[in-house]
Order: sequence, then C-alpha cells, then structure tokens
Amino acid sequence: MMNETIVLVTGASRGLGRGIARAFGSKGATVYVTGRHAAELESVVGEINAGGGKGVAVVCDHQDDEQVAALFARIAKEAGRLDILVNNAAAVYPDALMAPGGFWEKPLNLSDMIDVGLRSNYVAAYYASPMMVAAKRGLIASISFYGSVSYFHGAAYGAAKAGTDKMMRDMAVDLAQHNVAAVAIWPGFILTDAVKAIPSEYLPEELRANLPNWETPEFTGLVIDALARDPDLMSLSGQALIGAELGERYRIVDLDGKQPISYRATMGAPANH
Repeated sequence: MMNETIVLVTGASRGLGRGIARAFGSKGATVYVTGRHAAELESVVGEINAGGGKGVAVVCDHQDDEQVAALFARIAKEAGRLDILVNNAAAVYPDALMAPGGFWEKPLNLSDMIDVGLRSNYVAAYYASPMMVAAKRGLIASISFYGSVSYFHGAAYGAAKAGTDKMMRDMAVDLAQHNVAAVAIWPGFILTDAVKAIPSEYLPEELRANLPNWETPEFTGLVIDALARDPDLMSLSGQALIGAELGERYRIVDLDGKQPISYRATMGAPANH
C-alpha cells in the first residue's frame, strides 16, 4: 500500500460503516463514503477529517447501478486508484428482522437485503476491480456475519450473508493472478452510536449484561486496515475472516482496550471455515 490509502466505504452514513470510515480516517486515509442522505454524509466527513484523514461524501443509492458506476468513475478521476473497497451498504429493517415468526409472516421487503447487501456488493466489486487489477494490488472486503453458517434473523438475512461469503471466495479466484484480494469480514456485535445512545435501563437484561463484549465499529475498520497491509494478504484471499481473530493476529485491541472475542464456537462456524 502507498502511504496515502484510498478507501471506499459503502453505507457509511451510520452504524458499522460510519465507524469503519472513522477508523480509516485515523490512519490518514482518503475515505470516500456513500449513503443516501447528504447531511449525514457531511457529518461523517467531518469526523474523518477531525481524525486526521480526508473524507469525501458521495450521495449514492446502491440499488441504482448508474449511480454506482458514476461513483467509481469519480474515484478514478479524482484519486486515480482505489486501494480498499469496504462493501457495507445493506438494506436493514431491524424491527421486522427481530420480530417473532417465520419468514412468510414477516414483510416481504426483508428480501431487499439480497439486493442491497448481496447484489450491491457484486456491483461495487464489478466497478472497483478494473482499477485494482490495473494497479496490481487491492482489497475488496465485504461485511458478512456468522448468520451465513447459522440461523440468525431468518432466511433473507442468512441468504445475503452466505451469498456474500461465496461470492468473495469466487471473486478471489478470478482476482488471484492480479494480486488483488477479496474477503468476507465477520464482525462481532457492534456498539454503534445508536446503541450507545439508548439508556441502559431500556435494554433487555441479557443484552445489557453482554454489552461490555460488543465491539466498537472502529475496530472493524482497524483490522481491515491491518489486513490490507499484511504482506501475506493474498494467502487469506477468498476466506471469511472473523474480525476478532484478525485483531489477535495483528495485535489490535478495541478503542476501550479490550480484546474482542470470537463467536466461532457459539455461533456455529466450523473450525476450518
């Protein structure tokens, strides 16, 4: 990687993506961030800049292929390259996801996660790859989760995550000869800005008790940054990588000093996954 890393984080206006963008900013990167709302993106850019990086906001609906194509054309024109793509954009409906009942009893729009969260990852990688292939280096990191191998939030969520893992594995085969890596990243449970804003007395007791184990969203950004700089990056290409285990590999602790824990044993991931 060059000294100034050029990064794109999709779906960065809030939650995990926002924290990942802040983490890259703390490393002095130029961070392009996408979302659908300009005001939220400008707020993210302010955080990136305050942390020592350079933020660039691009309003983009990842359901619209023409907007995505224009996004990458802009990056090519302005930056001339793209070192890291973090595919984080996702259609998420928390209330419907966590509601009781079978998939047929929940709103059909949960299937949107297959469009924005799986298909959108494909489209972003489609447009990012030519720049990376030309440069003979790069990393495509798509956010996934343990739900790809165990039941978590139901069929639509599981399909989006399992599809992401397989897609990264197959893209890695095509990209290997060009020295470009593709991986899926499994973070743990994320202590987003929204979760932190909830008064603790309003949280369920079980959740409140486990909250100290939750990761800050910045932690995922820090481990992806370290992964991109790993001389052995290509040996990991195609894999689904657990963020907490990458933290141990690169000796990265969370912002509060804890070492995040892997849920490999408890969330159903096989030992050789």
